[in-house]
Amino acid sequence: MSPEEEFRQEALQHLDALHNLAVYLTRNGSEAQDLVQETYVRAMRFSHRFERGTHLRAWLFQILRNTFLTFYRLREREPALSEDGVPAGGAPMFHDAPDQDGASTEVHTDLERALARLPEEFKTPLLLAEVEGFPLEDVARIMDCPVGTVKSRIFRAKERMREYLKDYGQERKA
Repeated sequence: MSPEEEFRQEALQHLDALHNLAVYLTRNGSEAQDLVQETYVRAMRFSHRFERGTHLRAWLFQILRNTFLTFYRLREREPALSEDGVPAGGAPMFHDAPDQDGASTEVHTDLERALARLPEEFKTPLLLAEVEGFPLEDVARIMDCPVGTVKSRIFRAKERMREYLKDYGQERKA
């Protein structure tokens, strides 16, 4: 197998994880697909810059994030919100979660609503570290900032999530 084909095969193993982050960032299924496609186009175009033996997954996530910042964030548009404050028309963030009952769906909706309120600078490191399981050093590389900044942003994201969901337990008990 040629090095290019080997690179392609290895890169495609991360398709689902990249799509998950793209959905979190764009809040729109079709835009997420476009973002992942553009990420792979750029990865293939610049595959000669990838250093063999380093973390391909982190490199791909960095390309995805940079592409998002370049094309999507610069639009400075927010998705339409339905009356309950949940992004309208987008793919659900927790689409793989089992739906045992209506309460499960409600929990996921509340969590999505809280995550949607986070600024991208806090949401991305939180999702990369806590959902995708990246080590903080890789998150720092993807975010192009020091590890201390990543730790601070994750801390702030968690604090905001706690604040957004502070009344959650009391409301559900009532």
